Formats: sequence, C-alpha cells, structure tokens
Amino acid sequence: MNTTSPASNFPCDAELLKVICCPETHQELTPAPAATVEELNARVDGGSLRNRAGQVVSERMQAGLMRSDGKFLYPVRHGIPILLVDEAIPLEGR
Repeated sequence: MNTTSPASNFPCDAELLKVICCPETHQELTPAPAATVEELNARVDGGSLRNRAGQVVSERMQAGLMRSDGKFLYPVRHGIPILLVDEAIPLEGR
C-alpha cells in the first residue's frame, strides 16, 4: 500500500505549491491523485480529452493541480504548472 501523499512525489518545488493558486478564482491548488492524472492521460492517448477552451489536449501531463472546488485541473508538463484558464481541464462530468 502506498501511503505517500500526492505532494511528496510532485514534480514542482514545494515552496511554489504554497504560493500558487487558480488564476481565475484564486482558490487553492493541490496535487491531483495519480489515478486522476492516469485517467486523463488515457483520454489524451485516445484523443478525447478537451481543455476548457474546447481544444483537444494532445500532450500527456506529468502531473496536475486540482482546484479546491474539484471542477478543474491545471496540467503540469516538464515540471511546469500550466496556469492558463483556457488550458484547465474540466473534471465535472468526466
């Protein structure tokens, strides 16, 4: 059983995680569970994942940051959080 928290394996600096927030609502962002990232990456592979702007997401994510209300995930690629509102991935109704 893995008891490691999502933050302990997160590819971004821990201090950065303390200060960044959702660029739209300023809600707290927390590391997404690995299972959520895996599910979304499977949809990327299948060509069925769309971001908030409605564009097909073609690049897999290394990790993700979930907004505290659970409605959106901001992808992390190459250790860099992509904190653009249009790049957010809707989590409701997935």
